[in-house]
Amino acid sequence: MSPGVALQYLLPHRLLSRLALWAARCEWDWWKRRFIAVVIDKFGVDMAEAADPVAANYPSFNAFFTRALKPGARVADADPNSLLMPADGKISQVGRIESGRIFQAKGQAFSAAELLGDEAAAVPYADGWFANVYLSPRDYHRVHLPWSGILVETLHVPGRLFSVAPWAVREIPRLFARNERVVCHFDSNFGPMCVVMVGALLVSGVETVWNGVNIPKYASRPERLDFRGQNIRLERFAEMARFNYGSTVIVLLPKDRVALDRFDNEAPVRLGQRLGLVH
Repeated sequence: MSPGVALQYLLPHRLLSRLALWAARCEWDWWKRRFIAVVIDKFGVDMAEAADPVAANYPSFNAFFTRALKPGARVADADPNSLLMPADGKISQVGRIESGRIFQAKGQAFSAAELLGDEAAAVPYADGWFANVYLSPRDYHRVHLPWSGILVETLHVPGRLFSVAPWAVREIPRLFARNERVVCHFDSNFGPMCVVMVGALLVSGVETVWNGVNIPKYASRPERLDFRGQNIRLERFAEMARFNYGSTVIVLLPKDRVALDRFDNEAPVRLGQRLGLVH
């Protein structure tokens, strides 16, 4: 085990994430200006795409980090049968769910049931598809729905807050099934669809468009919210959630009527590009 991975196990994850969240929301002018400038410079953030391209106008680092894009900066694939990439970032993995397991990295996998925090919820995705997209600090941090659907329920699953950077994904077993996360279940015209918002070290804030901030608070036990009968429908390409700091989003899809494209590991992707097809 490398020193960096060993440190991940020893760090007080939630305490550090709470401190990072405070720092991100702090509105001290000198602090947020410096924080924003460092991130823009270090990660090469393209402010020309932002709805407000002037960094000094953002009241806090978090407001900058969750910034909206200008109209037309991202567009949905023109084919109405295309499943859409849910976020900017890099492909961690895309492929089949085999024997109920999701490939993480060489020598690493986890079960769909572990990820979803529910054995029964994983059944519709047996032999189905998954797509895992990593959002780096430079990326647009809002997540959009790959396909139109009606919200069924969410499950806030407690867990650790390991880093989800590529080096951690390669070395920490079952990482995505161990981190704190919000599991969002939808019904679509091809069947169930699930979008999992995975928290991470220093980047554990998750909020949804229908329920506001979900993480933090950090869960001590699974917390389920039932939205059946409320007719909360989100259209294909509509914003569904955001990360207060970046992290990872995982999409699960059933095997029938859906096929995902092939992507190289760590290939850069953009919100709205084609992820696959609905037949």
